[in-house]
Amino acid sequence: MSFDQAAAGVRCEWGVRGLLALAPADVVVIVDVLSFATCVEVAVGRGVEILPFPWKDDRGAAFAAAEGAVLAGRRGSGGYSLSPASFRDAPRGLRCVLPSPNGAALALGARAVRSVVLAGCLRNATAVARAARRLGSTWNVCPAGERWPDGSLRPALEDWLAAGAILGELPGARSPEAAAAVAAFESHRKKLPETLAATGSGRELIAKGFAIDVELAAEHDAGGHVPRLAGGAFVSDAG
Repeated sequence: MSFDQAAAGVRCEWGVRGLLALAPADVVVIVDVLSFATCVEVAVGRGVEILPFPWKDDRGAAFAAAEGAVLAGRRGSGGYSLSPASFRDAPRGLRCVLPSPNGAALALGARAVRSVVLAGCLRNATAVARAARRLGSTWNVCPAGERWPDGSLRPALEDWLAAGAILGELPGARSPEAAAAVAAFESHRKKLPETLAATGSGRELIAKGFAIDVELAAEHDAGGHVPRLAGGAFVSDAG
């Protein structure tokens, strides 16, 4: 297929449809910087299991009850949410359903391709790439993006940069799309906090009072925990 990037072992494409268009890979890395993957990185570093859920509606409560988990709420509600800061003091052993129409939906879509699935962001870019090299020799790195009001995918610069940070640490031939993501990251790597704060997603969060989430998301390699999807939940990779 013309869109599968099969000539390269290091590939990059947007969203669930992009992931499904790519040639099969040993490892899929889903990227959602603001904020699903950053939340997951912070949470698994605390010994928390995150169950991705694609819908922000009443179905989440039933799913959480069936899984013996708590359901994350709205950002700023005082409990766990898509705010990475909400997981900084989470207790070990917590199971939390985290609804997200972007990162969680992409993670669940990745299960269909039967690859190892990791969650990547700027905070764990090098650690995720290291784990990906250990777990396979072909890689599909997929930025989730955001949504326009009509539901279509909106490419998000922060996800493109984190994808490039991960792709730059993977060996072998890169597709043109992967090479472009690496180049974008290299052009911004010395000014990531400023860049993320200036993106559309960053400005939106800052305006709503969540500047701390943008700051946490911009910390390149500050965390280093590798979330791996296992049995329907992201847990810390044991490798």
